[in-house]
Amino acid sequence: MAQETTVFTFKISVPFADWAKGFDSPEVVAMHEANSIKPLYRGVSKDDPELVVVIHQAEEGIAKAFFEASREAVEATGHIYDSTVITSYLAG
Repeated sequence: MAQETTVFTFKISVPFADWAKGFDSPEVVAMHEANSIKPLYRGVSKDDPELVVVIHQAEEGIAKAFFEASREAVEATGHIYDSTVITSYLAG
């Protein structure tokens, strides 16, 4: 399978520092590792403190499938699930 870079942009309902604590928690890190998903970057918009970007790399389709199967865990961090826009890229 091809390596895919997946960009998730979404709104959060908590301060970024609080969301980041959940994203960086040992439980979420273990879930990423168990699914062979490598987080590359996470950040908050300079212009909108409620807008976040996360970039992952994994085999094609893995990051999106993991996200779609993990709604409860995703929302527990303050991520507004229905605001998520997912864009995927393959190396050429």
